[in-house]
Amino acid sequence: MIEVIQAGLETSVQDYPGRIGYWNQGFPPSGPMDSWSFRLANLLVGNEPGAAGLECQFMGPTLKFRKNTVIAVCGADMKPKLEGQPMPTWESVAVSAGQTLQLSFPSVGARGYIAIAGGIATPPWLGSRSTFHKAGVGGMEGHALKVGQIVPVAQGRGKGGRKVKDGSRPTFSANKHWTIEVVAGPNDDWVDEAGHARFLATDWKLSSKSDRTGFRLEGPMWTFAEKATNKRPEHGAEPSNIIDQGYPVGAINLAGQTPIILVNDGPSMGGFINPYTVPSAAFWKLGQSRPGETYRFHKVTVEQAQAMGRDLKAICSENSIY
Repeated sequence: MIEVIQAGLETSVQDYPGRIGYWNQGFPPSGPMDSWSFRLANLLVGNEPGAAGLECQFMGPTLKFRKNTVIAVCGADMKPKLEGQPMPTWESVAVSAGQTLQLSFPSVGARGYIAIAGGIATPPWLGSRSTFHKAGVGGMEGHALKVGQIVPVAQGRGKGGRKVKDGSRPTFSANKHWTIEVVAGPNDDWVDEAGHARFLATDWKLSSKSDRTGFRLEGPMWTFAEKATNKRPEHGAEPSNIIDQGYPVGAINLAGQTPIILVNDGPSMGGFINPYTVPSAAFWKLGQSRPGETYRFHKVTVEQAQAMGRDLKAICSENSIY
């Protein structure tokens, strides 16, 4: 139903919450980095919040529609144009067969989302249509969209003119600085008090050596508790080494002296400590940040992180659409 004229930098099929229940077999959840924008886009076109749509990274695609449908573009403002004319974002728009949608570079934010009434109908793999690039599964044959591909879409019943309330939209950082919530653990006791204070007081820079597997951070050296330096040999030689363990999604994985946030396509286990974890409700900020921008981490409790998730779920509902 949709022909890919230009693919964009990395445009992939994703659904929410992704591929759940297979991480112990090496398959991460994948799914949209900014699930807030993604879910609202789906609601605008009459889909369930988790229906498969497109995630567009840094530069959007050009798509031609072969049938009449309804679409919505949310997330980073990639200046969408329909038949060469500016198209509103955070609003459902009816499109006709033969019309072309073009997205470009975002002025603020990093990832845009395209929802189509009915949802993308690629075959699910292990219960999800989400693309996991490094294993080549899900989506359009396991990879980002390519020029000339035809993206299948299910029958939908969306209508144009539906909008997201202003107070229900995420706010992207125009000053290139983000406050990111973190929960201590699971290995926070391997870092000393000075190391924790330094981590929370530092503006960490997002490295260009980052992708959907991990967000690498640049900043000061870490210092460690005695248990990290006086340990049994099976834990490894470096203070940040630990006997292989499972990693939570969002773990800030300390590889030597380099913290790496394990995001949607991250590994499920390894031999490094994870002193902090970014809760899922804060992932949208990671998804909308760019290399060179900075993070300041704010410590919250597990209960506060869970409340953030409940609040975000309430926002990503029909109550936010008019």
